[in-house]
Amino acid sequence: MVTIDRPDVLNCFDYLTLLELHDAFHDAGRDPSVDVVVLTGAGERAFCTGADLREQRDVLIPNPQHYYTWMGAFIDVHERLRNIGKPTVARVNGIAVGGGNEFNMACDLAIAVDHAYIRHVGPYHGSVPAGGATQWLPIFVGDRRAREIIWLGEEIPASQAQEWGLYNKVVAPDQLDSAVDAYVARLRQTLPETIRYARTQTNFFKDLAWYQTIHHARDWLAIHTAAPEVHAAVRSFTDKQPLDHNAVRAAHGTPAGAYNTLDTVRCGACGAAGLPAGFAHCGACGVRLGPAAGA
Repeated sequence: MVTIDRPDVLNCFDYLTLLELHDAFHDAGRDPSVDVVVLTGAGERAFCTGADLREQRDVLIPNPQHYYTWMGAFIDVHERLRNIGKPTVARVNGIAVGGGNEFNMACDLAIAVDHAYIRHVGPYHGSVPAGGATQWLPIFVGDRRAREIIWLGEEIPASQAQEWGLYNKVVAPDQLDSAVDAYVARLRQTLPETIRYARTQTNFFKDLAWYQTIHHARDWLAIHTAAPEVHAAVRSFTDKQPLDHNAVRAAHGTPAGAYNTLDTVRCGACGAAGLPAGFAHCGACGVRLGPAAGA
C-alpha cells in the first residue's frame, strides 16, 4: 500500500511528496512480490486534496520556471502509476479534491467511504485541472457532467460519485479495509501478463486524452502562474480572505474604448473605414493602401 502521509494538511502534495510517490510506484512496479498496488491517504478525513497551495504561493508563483519543474514531477508520478503494469486500487478514505481526484481516476478501481466527496476548484483558485480532470472526467462521467464538476466546483457526494462512475463501491468506514482486501484478493487471482495487457487496452482513451494535452498543459500552466489572477486567488485561499472578483475582472479587462484611439484610414477604392493606419492593403477589397487613402 502506498500512503500519502500528510494528514495535517489533508494529504495535499508538495514537490517532495511527488518525488516520494514516484519512487514508491517505481519500487512497487519492479517488486515481483507485489501483485496489486493500493493508493490511499493517511487518517480518516482526506484521501488527497491536490496541490499544496502554500508551496504554490511561496515557491512556484514567484518563479514560473519552478512551476514547470513541479509539473514535470506531477506528470512523472502519473506516468509511473498508470504504467505500473499491475492492477491499482484507490482506497478513498476521505475527501478527494483537485489532484486528489486525478489520482483516484488514474487508478484502475476505487472504493470510497460514504462520507467522502469529490470536488474540483481549480478555476476558483487560479488553475485549470489539466492534470487528469479535464482529460478524464468526460470519459468517466460524460461531457456535461464533467463541465458541471469543473465549472461549478461543487461537492459530489460519494453516492453520486459512484452513480456517475467515479467509484466502484461506497462503504461505511469500518468496512473500507475489508472491501479493499476483497478486491485485492480477487485481483491476485488474475494472470499477471494478461491483466497487464488488459490494463494497457482499457487505458487507451485515458492515454489518448492525456498524451494529446498534458505537455501543452505543463507549458501553459507554468506561464499562467505569473498571471495576476493566480496571485490573487492563491493568496485569498492561503490567507483565508475573500477574493474580490470585481477587482480581478477589472484588472483583467481592457478599458472601454481602448481600441478606438488607434489611427485609422479609409480605403479609397471600396470605402471600407476603420482600417489601421499601418495596414499596407485593404482588409476588405485587398487593394494596396497609399497616400490617397483618407482618414
